Amino acid sequence: MKPKNESLARRMFELLEPICLVTFFAEECNEELAALGHPTYWDGYFASRAAPLGRVPAQVVHAAFYNFAEGEAARHIPSAWEKIPPEASVAARERGSAASLRRILGDDLADSPGLTRAADLTTKAATSQSTAGRMMYAGMRTRTVPSDPIARLWHSATMLREHRGDGHIAALVGAGIGGTEAHVISALAMGIYPAESFGRIHHLPKKRLAAVMAGLRERGLIDTDGRFTDAGRETQQRIEALTDELAAPPYDALSPTELAELIAELEPITATLVAAGSQ
Repeated sequence: MKPKNESLARRMFELLEPICLVTFFAEECNEELAALGHPTYWDGYFASRAAPLGRVPAQVVHAAFYNFAEGEAARHIPSAWEKIPPEASVAARERGSAASLRRILGDDLADSPGLTRAADLTTKAATSQSTAGRMMYAGMRTRTVPSDPIARLWHSATMLREHRGDGHIAALVGAGIGGTEAHVISALAMGIYPAESFGRIHHLPKKRLAAVMAGLRERGLIDTDGRFTDAGRETQQRIEALTDELAAPPYDALSPTELAELIAELEPITATLVAAGSQ
């Protein structure tokens, strides 16, 4: 019998997220993108993650990514693609991420039948959904699924990550939470205080951050000290619950037996990645 959809979606997020995080935390992806000619981490990040969308303008990337401050996407798009084709950037991201996984997992686990089975089942779930209303997921679905099991596992986990992310953005929009506001709420939920010290927003101009905090106070989501009010915490929990609910449908493509098998095969993979910090 399958777990309740929301709890299942949360469990699968916990199992798959460390696979995706090698892209951002491990060195191989950065090295591949730098070798192409991307001068900074963020040039490579924006170019390779946005590449499945095609050569869209910065405004579209800003809308699709949602949680970056105004103007951040425009510092990298479209200039990141002027000398390096999007296709080359996304291919480098895949190569580097797969290389990171192989190094961290070691040959015994990387070449195991269990990893291949996990890749196959993750792909079955990841390719089962409509792309309607899910921009980043739709972009990933245009990419060819790799034949190599490690690359396939990373690719399909990333498809599911973008599927979940699209749903999370829908939940944020429905709650009237902007991108920078979402970082404040995430920081407080993680116990980071003051929220303005969070790494994703601490670099923003103080005047801009102060305006964001003031807006959250006016709506009764944070108090005068910059901490959650009851309404703020309830809003954060409601957004996360809806995100889980919207992320659950891909796993309906798996039978209860397949789902149990996928979880069992992913557990040692995830444990190894978590122990290494996905880097």
